[in-house]
Amino acid sequence: MNETPVIVGRISGLFGVKGWVKVFSFTAPRENILNYLPWRLVMDSGAGNGVEYKFVEGRIHGKGLVAKLGGIDDRDAAAQWVGAEIRVAREMFVAPGRDQYYWADLVGMQVQTVAGQLLGTVDSLLATGANDVLVVAGERRRLVPFLVAEVVKRVDLDARTIVVEWDPEF
Repeated sequence: MNETPVIVGRISGLFGVKGWVKVFSFTAPRENILNYLPWRLVMDSGAGNGVEYKFVEGRIHGKGLVAKLGGIDDRDAAAQWVGAEIRVAREMFVAPGRDQYYWADLVGMQVQTVAGQLLGTVDSLLATGANDVLVVAGERRRLVPFLVAEVVKRVDLDARTIVVEWDPEF
């Protein structure tokens, strides 16, 4: 079982003077982040486990989300968390079905062409509206469309590899 916490969003700003924060959600739909509790806030992804906060209240506000976390009662206390990742326990999510993947499962996987040339590892993914895109870090950064069958030929979670039909020069 994968016990690695899943990054579901980040604190993107402050909202008001009573400790509320703006939240950028990586979930779809974006308000789903309000259902994954408790949140663990981590400022530096390489530094420790972060701090767990009990969720008090959250809601859609305009085109984004705002949230109030327990123990953060003023703007100054909230300000220290702007930029923090929001992580939740992996068991919050249902197991993906056959040929389905959470983005968190793909990050760190090796990407290689069908000819076996290593392009690098998945650094992150981007949602472009048209299709998702793998950000592959290797000897240089590549953006590879996550188009199953067309570009992505095979995803092997056990071997931690993604095989793509992609020109290494592109």
